[in-house]
Parts: sequence; C-alpha cells; structure tokens
Amino acid sequence: MANFLNEYESNKLLAKSGINMVKSYKCKTTEEVIERGNELGFPIVMKILSKDIQHKTDAGCVVLNIKNEKQLEIAYNNIIQNAKKYNKDAKIDGVLIQKMEDSGLELILGINEDPQFGKMILLGMGGIFVEVIKDFSMRLIPIDKIEAYEMIEETKVNEIIEGIRGKKYDKEILVDTLLKLSDLASKNSEIKEIDINPFFLYYENKGGIGIDALVKKD
Repeated sequence: MANFLNEYESNKLLAKSGINMVKSYKCKTTEEVIERGNELGFPIVMKILSKDIQHKTDAGCVVLNIKNEKQLEIAYNNIIQNAKKYNKDAKIDGVLIQKMEDSGLELILGINEDPQFGKMILLGMGGIFVEVIKDFSMRLIPIDKIEAYEMIEETKVNEIIEGIRGKKYDKEILVDTLLKLSDLASKNSEIKEIDINPFFLYYENKGGIGIDALVKKD
C-alpha cells in the first residue's frame, strides 16, 4: 500500500538528493519549538505534521510570520488544538517549523506515475492558483539537460523567467533542480509521486528553494 511521507520526511529526502529545501525542524514540545526557533532565527513558519491532515491551511494548522518566542508558544498550542478539532482521529507527529524565506517566482515541480507510460516529471506555475492556471510541461524520466530546458521553454512562465523589465530569473538552478528530481525518481522505484509547491525561483544567480513538499512511496 502506498503511503505519504510527512512534510518533514519529504523535505529531508529531497534535501539529501541535493535539492535546495528550506531548513526545517520537527518539534513535539513547546520547549523544542522555542529552542529550534531561536536556532532558525525569526520570522518563522509553523505547520502541523500529520499524514491525516493534508489541507493544513483549511484546518487552521499553518501560522506565518512568527516573530518571537511568545508568538511561537501561542502558535504551537493553537495548531495542536485546531488539528484535534479538525480530525480527532488524526495521528499528529508534531509540528514543522521553518525559516520564513523571501518570496520568489512560485513554481510547481513534481513526479507522477502514469499507469501506461511510467514516471513523468512536471514543471509549471505554482502557488494557490496552480489548478486554475494549468501551465504545465511534462516529460518521461529520466531527462537530460536539453529536455530540462525544453520543459521550461514550453511553459508560459518562461516569459517571466527570461525577464520582464530586464529582471531575469535563475534558469540554471531550475534546470539543475529538475535534473536532480528526475534522478531521484529514476533511481528509487518505491517513489510514486513528488510534489514541491511552491518552489521559489529567485533572480539570476540568486538560486531557488523548495518550500512545501510531499512524497508518496510504496
């Protein structure tokens, strides 16, 4: 039976493969939250860690822009309370805290398994409007560098990446990330799906970083 890794486990797996992911800690107590929060530095994002709560925002289990220890403590208590209200049977693994990164161009990167053709890699415009905009490019994996460039150039978002008003985005880091994602999925048959949304792409030579991730394995 396939199962989803929680966001912390997904983040660790992707980071281990060389994909730049936001620094994250799993915490199970108020004391841990405060200790790790001070390590990360403010502002901080906190989310519930539970495979049984996929729509964290709807459940009231995401708090952004936490600026101090007192807000950390309040956010932790509220998130745990809201999670239990949302799904009393949910298995709660703790909370995830992350450094609040600067916003960038929001992309979605992913792996899906087609029953007929096998694993496909996906790139498109990300964020909350991903299902509305539906700007995607896909390829069978593994892909090479030429195919990674082709994927980007097939999307409407490429016009933004190439530069509006002289501001180009870091296409090279996006190509590198697509190749690493393809390699990870190609070499691990148990991985069925990967969803990184959003992946923040920054201006040229500034890189990019995965913020939210979910991995489904056998």
